[in-house]
Amino acid sequence: MNRKFKFYAAILFSFVMLLSFESCNKSQFSNNRNVSSATGWAINNKKGGFQYNTNYKGQQTPPNMVLVEGGTYTKGRVQDDPMRDWNNSPNQQHVQSFYMDQTEVTNVMYLEYLDWLKRNENYEVYLGALPDTLVWRNKLGYAEEMVNSYLRHPAFSDYPVVGVSWVQAYEYTEWRTDRYQELILENSGWLTKGATLTDKGGKIANNDSLIKSGNFNQDAYVQIPNKSFGGDDNIEGWSELLRGNSSRKESGRIANIKGVSADSMAPASANRETGLITPKFRLPTESEWEYAALGLKEVREFNVYQARKKYPWQGQYTRTGQRRNLGDQLANFKNSDGDYGGIAGWSDDGADITNRVASYNANAFGLFDMAGNVAEWVADVYRPIVDDEFNDFNYYRGNDYKKFVISGQGEVELADETQYKTLSNGKRVAVLREGEIMTMDLEDSDLRNRTQFDKSYNINYRDGDVRSSRNFNTDEMRGDRADAEDGETQTMYKSPDLNNISDSGETTLISDQVRVYKGGSWKDRAYWLDPAQRRFYHQDQATDFIGFRCVMSRIGGKSLETKKRSRN
Repeated sequence: MNRKFKFYAAILFSFVMLLSFESCNKSQFSNNRNVSSATGWAINNKKGGFQYNTNYKGQQTPPNMVLVEGGTYTKGRVQDDPMRDWNNSPNQQHVQSFYMDQTEVTNVMYLEYLDWLKRNENYEVYLGALPDTLVWRNKLGYAEEMVNSYLRHPAFSDYPVVGVSWVQAYEYTEWRTDRYQELILENSGWLTKGATLTDKGGKIANNDSLIKSGNFNQDAYVQIPNKSFGGDDNIEGWSELLRGNSSRKESGRIANIKGVSADSMAPASANRETGLITPKFRLPTESEWEYAALGLKEVREFNVYQARKKYPWQGQYTRTGQRRNLGDQLANFKNSDGDYGGIAGWSDDGADITNRVASYNANAFGLFDMAGNVAEWVADVYRPIVDDEFNDFNYYRGNDYKKFVISGQGEVELADETQYKTLSNGKRVAVLREGEIMTMDLEDSDLRNRTQFDKSYNINYRDGDVRSSRNFNTDEMRGDRADAEDGETQTMYKSPDLNNISDSGETTLISDQVRVYKGGSWKDRAYWLDPAQRRFYHQDQATDFIGFRCVMSRIGGKSLETKKRSRN
C-alpha cells in the first residue's frame, strides 16, 4: 500500500512540476512587456531610456479597404490560349497579405484629390492631375455628354474614374498616403488638428506664415518633422504645430499611446516605434491583383484548392444560376458586336458603359468589380514572360531603387520647387512637389558586396533572350540604366518613342514605359474577364476603359485573427 502511494505521489508531483514549468516558460515572455527581455532594463521608464509602443494592437484597416490574406496560387492561364501570345504561362507564386480597395477609385474619390490640389498647390499641378475627359470621343460616335459630365456630375459620382494615365494614378496614391498619415497623426495628438485646413478664401486657417503649401509629406515627417509641411523650421510656431493639441501633455511627451509612459522623455514627433507610421498606398502588383481577383478561398478544402476558377466568381459561366436572379450577368462587359448591355426593357448586365461600383456581387475576398466595369492599372512594367525561375515570392517587375539625397550637414534635402515631367501626350505632371524629399540612384558604396541586387535600375533584369537583342555584345549591353533621353529598353526591344514618332523600323510596342493592366472592362468581351489575362498600355496614355484601385501592404501577422495551432 505504501509503495502504491509513493508511486501515485511521484506521478502527481511530476504533473505539477510540468504545469509549473510550462507556466514559467509562458510567463518568462509575456509577464511584463515593459521590461527588456534582452537586458532586464525598464522600457518606457519615466526617467528616460528606451521608448517603444509595447501595447501595439495591430495595423488599422484603411478606409474602403479589406484584408486580402496572402498565400500560394497558380499565376497565369491554365485554359487554352487562342491568342497564341504565350505571355501568361502558369506558374506557382506566393503573395504576402495586403489591404485592397473594395472598389475601384471612383469619380468622387478622385474629385476630392483634385479639390485638394486646387486649394493647396499651384494651378499647373492641378492641371497635370486632371483626367483626360476626351477619351470618350469617337470619330464615328456621339459621346459629348460623357465628355462634359462623366467626371463631375453627381449622377456618375460612384462610377469608376477613367481617363487617368498610370503616372496620374501613381501620383494619386502618393497624395492619398500623405492625407491618411496626416489624419492618423492628428487623431493621435501628434499634429495640431486642422493645421492645414483652409478658409473660403483658400488661405490656411491656422497660420498662413507657418506653412508654405499645406503639403504634409510622410517621408519628410519621419526624417525631419519640422519640415514635414514644406516649411522653414526657423519660423516661430513649428513646435506648436508638431506638439499637437490637448491629447498631448506637453512638447516632447506622449500622452495617448498606450504602453508608453506619458511622463517619459519621448521624441517630439511620432517615429516608427510608435506604430503610427503606416505603409504607403500604392498600385497593386500584377501578382497581387490576380491573386485578389481570383478569390480562391471559396474553392479551398483543408490545404488544397479543389478547382481552378475562370472568373472572380465560381463556375464557368458569366451568368448567375441563383433562382432569385437566374440568368443575370455577374459583371458588365461587351456581349457581342453592338451589344453592350442587352435590349431595352430588360438588360443583360444593367449597364451600357461603366456602372456604379459594387453593383454586382463581391468575390470571396469582399472585392467588387474585379471583372467588368473598368480594367485596372497595376504597378508592373510589361514583359512577355514572367520569370518564375528567378523569383516566386511577391513577384514584381519594376524595381528602380532610390535613396534620399543627403546634404553636407547630414540632413535629407527637400525640393525647394515643384518638379514636372512632360508626358508623351503633352500633359505636365508634378512628379516631385515642393517640400518632398529629393531622391537619387544608388551609388557603388550602396551596392558593394550585396547578393540580392547590384544596381538601381532593375526593370530590364532577365527580360528575355539576350542573344537575340539587337545590341548583343556591344558596350551598351553593359549599361545598368536604359537610355537617359526616353528610358527605352535599348538592349532588348526596338519600340517607338512617343515623344518623337518616326518611321525608323520599330518592331514592338514594348518598352520600359508600358505597364500591365488587368481585368476585362465594359468595352471587352468575356474572354478578358479571366483574372489571368494580361495586357499592356503606355504609362503616359489614358483611355475610357482603364481605371485603378489602391493597395497597402500588411505589416505584422498574416491574418487578422491569430490561428491556434495544435502542438500534438
